[in-house]
Amino acid sequence: MINKGTVILGVLIGAAAGVLLAPNKGSVTRQKLKKEGKEIKNQLSTDFIEVKEDLTKAASSGKDTLKRELKDFASKSSHKTEQAITFLEKQLAVLKEKNKTLQKTS
Repeated sequence: MINKGTVILGVLIGAAAGVLLAPNKGSVTRQKLKKEGKEIKNQLSTDFIEVKEDLTKAASSGKDTLKRELKDFASKSSHKTEQAITFLEKQLAVLKEKNKTLQKTS
């Protein structure tokens, strides 16, 4: 895929070469250069806006993906935490039973 910058550079070089090599008076050449300059400026502005929009979309998409992944991580962590608590409760119950056997009865 050709980069927009490469296309713009090609347009600039082609326009400059065409205008400078044309057998016209200086005033006509200057007018052509101004016209080409305005067209290139407009194209650059349009390309800049497109790139900005693309970057905004990418950033937004990345933010949404990050939020989704964080929610998934929080959910998985919560499940693992619940499993650890259940395990600890079982171990605590076992320890309580062992402790009862060691206590003196009055």
